[in-house]
Amino acid sequence: MFDLELMSILLPALAAGILVLSTHIVLGRQVLKRGIIFIDLAIAQVAALGAIVAHMDHRLEDMPFANVWMPALFALAGAGFIAWLSKRMAGELEAMIGCFYVLSAVAAMLLLANDPHGAELLKQLMSGQILWVSWSQLILPAVVYLLVLLAIFLRPHILDGAGFYLLFALVITLSVELVGVYLVFSTLILPALALNKYRGKGRLFYAYLVGLLGYVLGLVLSATLDLPSGAAIVATLAVSALVFRFLLAKVAPQATESEILPKHHA
Repeated sequence: MFDLELMSILLPALAAGILVLSTHIVLGRQVLKRGIIFIDLAIAQVAALGAIVAHMDHRLEDMPFANVWMPALFALAGAGFIAWLSKRMAGELEAMIGCFYVLSAVAAMLLLANDPHGAELLKQLMSGQILWVSWSQLILPAVVYLLVLLAIFLRPHILDGAGFYLLFALVITLSVELVGVYLVFSTLILPALALNKYRGKGRLFYAYLVGLLGYVLGLVLSATLDLPSGAAIVATLAVSALVFRFLLAKVAPQATESEILPKHHA
C-alpha cells in the first residue's frame, strides 16, 4: 500500500514526467522525421557538460541559477553547431552528431576524473533524480515548456527550420536537470518509435499514452521494489512502446518503409 509520505514523493515525480512528455513527444517525432536520432543524446550530454563545468568552478556554482543557465549556454552552443553541420554535412550528419556526443561524454569524464564526488555527479546527470524532484523545481520547466508548445502551436513550421534546434536545446537543458540524460533520450525516442509506422487516427494521443504508462509503471515499480527510478522508467517505457507498436500493427494501417525514410532539414 502507498502511504502519504510515498505519495508526496511520487506525485511531483509523476508531474515532472508529464511535463517532460508534454514537449518530448512532439520533438521526438521531429527527431525521427529528420533522421537525427543521436541529437537528443548529444544535446543532453553537452548540457550535462555545462553543469559539470559550473560544478568545477565554485565562483560559477555560487552564482544564481548557474545550474540552469550554464547548461543552457552549452546546449544552445551545441545545437548551433549541429544546425551548422546540418547545412554542410547533411549526408554524414548522424555520424557527426554521434562523434559530438562521444567527445562531450569523454570531456565530462576527464573533468571529473580527480573530483571525489565526480562519480556521484555523473550518475545523477545520466540517470537523473526524478524521485527527489520538488514542486518548486517544476515551475521554470512548466513555464518554458508552455511557451515552447505555444510557439509550436502558433507556428508549426518552426519545427521544419533551424528554429527546431533552438527549441530543442532549451527543452533538453531543463529536462536533463529533472530526469537525467537516459530518460531524456528514452522519452524522446521510444513513444515516437512506437507510433512511427502507425497511420491511423490519434497518433499524438497514443504517443502520450505510451509515455504516460511508461512513467506511471516505472515509478510504481521503483517505489515498490526499491529500484533506481530512472532505469525502471526507461525499462517500462521500452515495454510500453513495444506493446503499443505490436498491438497497433495488428489493428491499424501501417506505413511502408519508403514512407518513413528520414528527411534531413537545413
